[in-house]
Amino acid sequence: MYKLTHLQYFAALKENILKGLKCLDCGTITVPPKAVCDECGSTNQEITQLSGDGTIKTFTVIRVAPEGFKAPYVVVLTQLREGPWLTGLLNSSAPESATMELIGKKVKLGHQVVQHMKHTAGEGVVPLFALVD
Repeated sequence: MYKLTHLQYFAALKENILKGLKCLDCGTITVPPKAVCDECGSTNQEITQLSGDGTIKTFTVIRVAPEGFKAPYVVVLTQLREGPWLTGLLNSSAPESATMELIGKKVKLGHQVVQHMKHTAGEGVVPLFALVD
């Protein structure tokens, strides 16, 4: 049984709330939710709320977009303050001018609703990070 379903995860994300699962055996936080801990495989987990604060570790500019997205846009891999890494979009008005200077920048999580995503019931939602000064 899932402690935190993807429906619950995405519903919270639409409210700019990031939820994950904290392993009660090893302390690892898993986000997005999975049935077992990423580190030790335990199912002994509890729902936890994360800050949404993080640091960009790497990024890429998408120039050919899948259905529901409009290129170009920036995808970032962010390490959250609580430890886990999360992929999301970067809220950028000039994705074509993204440079290596993005790496190490602080970000705060929000969300973006995406219409007509395949393999979802109705609209989708993705993590959207904004740079923090």
